[in-house]
Amino acid sequence: MFLKRLELNGFKSFAGKTVLDFPKGVTAIVGPNGSGKSNVIDAIRWLLGERDAKSLRGGKIEDLIFAGTDGKAKLGVAAAALIFDNSSKFFPVDFNEVEIKRQIARDGESSYFINKSEVRLKDIIELLSKSRLGTKGVIVVGQGNSDIFIKANPVERREMVEEILGLREFRIKKEEAERKLRNTFINTDKVKALIEEVLPHLRFLKKQTAKWERRSEVEEQLEILEKNFFGSKRAEIEKNFFGLDPKESELSKKEGLTRRELREKEEELKKVEDLEPESRALLVKIRARREEVLRKKNVAEKELGGLEVRLLMAEKEEEKGQVDSGKAVSFLEEVFKKAKEVVESGFNVDLAVALVRKIAEGGEKIFSFSEKREAGVVEEIRAKQKKNYEEVDIFDREIKEINAKEAGLERNLEKFTDNFKKAFTEVEKVKEEVNRILAEKNKVVLEKERWNFKLQELKAQVEQAGRSWNTFSLKDAEFLREEELIETEKKIFKLRGELFAMGEVDQALVKEAKETEDRHNFLVTQIADLLKASEDLKEMIRNLAEKIHEEFNEALVLINKEFDKFFKMMFKGGHAKLLLRKEEVVAEGEEGEERKENEEAEKVIIKEARDIEAGLEINLSLPKKKVTNLEVLSGGERSLVSLAALFGLISVSPPPFLVLDEVDAPLDEKNALRFAEMIKDFSEKLQFIVVTHNRATMEAADVLYGVTLGEDGASKVVSLKLS
Repeated sequence: MFLKRLELNGFKSFAGKTVLDFPKGVTAIVGPNGSGKSNVIDAIRWLLGERDAKSLRGGKIEDLIFAGTDGKAKLGVAAAALIFDNSSKFFPVDFNEVEIKRQIARDGESSYFINKSEVRLKDIIELLSKSRLGTKGVIVVGQGNSDIFIKANPVERREMVEEILGLREFRIKKEEAERKLRNTFINTDKVKALIEEVLPHLRFLKKQTAKWERRSEVEEQLEILEKNFFGSKRAEIEKNFFGLDPKESELSKKEGLTRRELREKEEELKKVEDLEPESRALLVKIRARREEVLRKKNVAEKELGGLEVRLLMAEKEEEKGQVDSGKAVSFLEEVFKKAKEVVESGFNVDLAVALVRKIAEGGEKIFSFSEKREAGVVEEIRAKQKKNYEEVDIFDREIKEINAKEAGLERNLEKFTDNFKKAFTEVEKVKEEVNRILAEKNKVVLEKERWNFKLQELKAQVEQAGRSWNTFSLKDAEFLREEELIETEKKIFKLRGELFAMGEVDQALVKEAKETEDRHNFLVTQIADLLKASEDLKEMIRNLAEKIHEEFNEALVLINKEFDKFFKMMFKGGHAKLLLRKEEVVAEGEEGEERKENEEAEKVIIKEARDIEAGLEINLSLPKKKVTNLEVLSGGERSLVSLAALFGLISVSPPPFLVLDEVDAPLDEKNALRFAEMIKDFSEKLQFIVVTHNRATMEAADVLYGVTLGEDGASKVVSLKLS
C-alpha cells in the first residue's frame, strides 16, 4: 500500500483544485518560504484525523479555508482528499483504491467520506489505526519538530511507538472499552438509584395489587354466590308467578263463557219482561172493549125494554081499544116487573133505573098512548125490537170472545209470571257463578301481585348489588334449596362486608403496579446486563492491555537494538536505549460525585494500565561527551537522536509512508547527506514525502514538487520527475 495522490481544493493557500501524485519512493516538495509547501503536510495531517487547529498551524478551524487575497476572493469551503493504492489490501476493505476525504465550511460544519460514502471522523481514525496510520506518532513530522522524539514526554513517546507498531488500534479499543466501563458503572449506579427510588412505590403498589386481587377474588366468589342465590330466588318466584298464568287464563276463559251465558239469560229475561206489558196492554184494551160493548149492549137492551113496553101497550090498545086507569096501573106494575126482571137478568142496574125513570117520566105519555094510536105502530116497534135483539146477540158474542181472550191473556200472564220467575232465577244463578269466578280470579291476581312484588323486590336487591338482572337465571346458576339459600345469603352478606371494609382500589394503580413492576424487572435486568457488560469490558481491557503490553515489550527489544545501531551511525559511537518508566497512574479530570461513581471503574483501569501506561525515557551516552539531561543536547544533536529513534522504529515496523517537513534543516552538510542516504535506502520499504531545502535530500528524491505563490496570491504546484 502507498499514498497515491493528494487533492486540495480551497485548503489554506491552495485556492483552486490542486493534485499531487505520489509515486513509490521519495517525493520532495520544495519552494521558497511562505509559498505554502508546509500546507501540503498540514493537509495530510488533517486527513489523517487531526482535530487540533494549532497542530495544523492555525488559530481556529476556519483558518484551514482559503482566506482570500487581493487578487482572489475567500472561499466558504475547504476540502482535501488522500487516495491510497490498496491493491495489497493493506486497508481491511475490499477496494483496490481507498479515498479519504474531509470537508469544512466556515460555519464549522464538517463532513467526512470514505470512497464517497459519508462517515464519521471516528470511522476514519479506526480505519487508519488498523493500518498503523495516525497523528499521534511519527508518521507525520511537522515543521520545527525534527527533535520531536526528544521534546515529547515519556507518555507521548510511547504513543508514537504504539502507533508505528500498529498498537494504536488496540489502544483505541481499550480506551473505548474504558470509556464504556466508566459509563457502565455510572449507568449501574444510576439504575441502582432508580431501583431504590422505585422499590418503595412498588411495595405500595404491590399491596394495592394484592388488595385488588383479593377484591377480585371476593367479587368473583360473590358473583357466583349471587348468581346462585338470585338465580334460585328468581326461578322460584317466576315459577310461582308464571305458574298462576294457566289458572288465571282458565278463569278468564270461564269468566268469558259465564258472562256470555249471563247475557243470554238476561236477554231471555228481557224477552219475558217485554211480553208482560204487551199482554197487559192487550188485556186492558180487551177489557175496555168489553166495557164499550157492554155499554152498547145496555143501550140496546134499554131501547129493547122501551120497545117491549110500547109493544105491550100497542097490543093492549089494539085488543081493548081503551085502557082505564086501573088497567094503566096494572100496566105500570107489569112494566116495573119487567124492569125488575131486567135488573135480575144481569143487565146493569143503572140501565134499569134509567129505564124506570124514563117510564116514570113518560107516564103521561103512557096514559096518553091509548089516545094516540096510529095504524102500523106495532109493526114498527117489532121491526125495531128485532133489530135490537140482533145487536144484543152480536154484543153477546163479542163479549164472549172478549171474555175468552181475557181468560187466555190471564192464563198467559200466569205463565209469564212462572217464566219470569224461572228466567230471573237462572240469571241470578249465572250472576252468582260469575261472581264466584271473579272472586277466584281476583284471588289468583292478588297472588300474582304478591309474587310480582317479591320479583320487583328481588330486582331491587340485584340492582342494589350492582348486578344486571339479565345475568341471573337458573340456566347459568346452581339451584339452591331453602336451607342453602339461607346459608348462601349469610355468605353474601359476609363477602359484601369484606368488600366494604376493603374499600375501592383504583384500577389505575393496578395498571401502574404492572408497569412499575415491569420497569423494576427491566431495571434489574439492566443491572444484570450492565454487570455482565462490565465484566466483559474488564476482560476486554485486560486482554487488550495484555496484548499491548506483550507486543510493545517484544517490539521494544528490537527497537532498542535498531535505535542503538542508528544512534552509533549518527554519532560514530555511544549508545542509546528506550527505558520504561512506571509511574502511579491516576484518573484525571474527574472530581466529586462523578469521580466517586467511577471509582470502581478507575480501579480496574488503573490496575490494567500500570504496565501499558508506563512512559518511555531515553537513556543515551555520546562519545566524548557526558550527557546528564537531554536538555544539554544541541539542536543538531536533538534532531540526530530523534532521527536515530525514527529510523530504529521504522526498521522494526515500517509504516506505509512517512511525511517529514524540513526535519533535515538543523543538520549539517555531512549529517544531511547521511539523512538523504538513509531515506533513499529505506525508500525500498516505504514511501517518503519530504519538504526540504537541502540539496542532498532533493537529489535522493524520485519526484520533485515545486510550490510557489501565483500572481493572485494562491499557491501553485509544479512537478519534476527525476531520472
